[in-house]
Amino acid sequence: MPPALDLPDDIETLKRLLVEERAARRVDQAEIQSLKLQLAYLKRQQYGRSSEQLSEQIAQLELTLEDLEAAATTAAASVDEPTTRDKSSRRPLPAHLPRESLVHEPSLPEGCSCPSCGGVMKALGEDVSEMLEYIPSRFKVIRHVRPKLACARCDKIVQAAAPSRPIARGLAGPGLLAHVLTSKYADHLPLYRQSQIFARSGIDLDRSTLADWVGGAHGLLAPLVESLAEHVLAGTHLHADDTPYPVLAPGTGKTKIARIWTYVRDERNWGSEVPPAVLFRYTLDRKGIHPRTHLSQFTGALHADGYAGFDRLFETGRIREFACWAHARRKFFDLFEATQSPIAKEALDRIGALYGIESETRGKPPDERRAVRQARAGPLLDDLRIWLTSITRQLSKKSDAAAAIRYTLSRWDALCRYRDDGRAELDNNAAERALRTIALGRKNHLFAGADTGGERAAGIYSLIGTAKLNDIDPQAYLHCVLERIAEYRIDRIDELLPWNAAGQLSPPRLAA
Repeated sequence: MPPALDLPDDIETLKRLLVEERAARRVDQAEIQSLKLQLAYLKRQQYGRSSEQLSEQIAQLELTLEDLEAAATTAAASVDEPTTRDKSSRRPLPAHLPRESLVHEPSLPEGCSCPSCGGVMKALGEDVSEMLEYIPSRFKVIRHVRPKLACARCDKIVQAAAPSRPIARGLAGPGLLAHVLTSKYADHLPLYRQSQIFARSGIDLDRSTLADWVGGAHGLLAPLVESLAEHVLAGTHLHADDTPYPVLAPGTGKTKIARIWTYVRDERNWGSEVPPAVLFRYTLDRKGIHPRTHLSQFTGALHADGYAGFDRLFETGRIREFACWAHARRKFFDLFEATQSPIAKEALDRIGALYGIESETRGKPPDERRAVRQARAGPLLDDLRIWLTSITRQLSKKSDAAAAIRYTLSRWDALCRYRDDGRAELDNNAAERALRTIALGRKNHLFAGADTGGERAAGIYSLIGTAKLNDIDPQAYLHCVLERIAEYRIDRIDELLPWNAAGQLSPPRLAA
């Protein structure tokens, strides 16, 4: 038999013990929910998909009984109906690819007579099918020959000037340099892997040699990166974010955590024809002085997350803060995934309605976007604030739902500022998309060898990212630029920005 509980006989003492027990249980339950939330978040980070859409299972539970019955009726009615399978339309192979025709003649007796009756055969037509084939990349050596001519009378020697090279006395041509840069910073192939790939073609290129080429190319491209920075900072609306970037710490055998910041100018959502562009900057740490330095010449609206280092930017009013609804939504999403909280689900539905309005106004002029937001999103925002305020009074201050609500309400003015500005966005996803390439490269490269490597990465990522935003093949673009930039006039360097150089690409190709 279980031991008898040693309880006091006094009623008031028993009541006090019961209240304390209930309070302790609530604390335990809150801690359990918090741990579940952390576990779900870590699982999603490690194993889950990056999308924050609700799972199909959860969405299925939201179907009403009438929907299920209607679906079952429709399925039953279609059981006896013959089903026709739609043939998937295959895309034609690109027209710019070279074609090689192989003619397969039928086997006929001598004299091209009919194998059945011996009659004379005549042409009836032909069937043509195409197959895509791959020819491994190949190297070639370009020999620059400069004949010397001497005058028979005065012995004057005439010879053409030596053509310039992207890197002085370097062996790499502009096409090879563009290939190395694109492989490293767009396809995320570390230099040692590229060295191994080249070796399979019989080309011995050490990783140190490739690193020297990257450094030399970055030196050439640096003025172009600064011209790109002027274009980005000349906008009125920017998206900003940062991400960790491991860098080898000399003499320690360990890595230090530096940062790469991104600043995105993309005005296409409000119908602007200004070319989009992205700028990356490398810093040794995450101090707030860095974004203040980067944006010292910028005036306008800044979309950013809740990082405290941005706060000093907004003190003078020169830069206006626009908070990110995706960050606010993410807190409720993680809570719902972990606990199936109805409060979190309600918040997700309300925020989803705001995104639904945005999808309808994408690409429209700023005045139209502002009018639609004020008329339709404005009432939804007012109702959402009232609901969040009333709900938070019913929750424990230590609960995760209360924490998510507090985060949203603490940034409410900045979250709602987009409603009255047709050029602003609902979230900061443009910056987060730009940082994905850094995250992919970080997984493959593991770390940069030195701070100079981080600075090179930021500059070349800027050019490649901007080329992709403008639907330009980054390798073709870099090839075009590296052919010209060594002798290009510095006061006309903006002519080599991706959207200006696009017409000079040979052949012009879209970015993958």
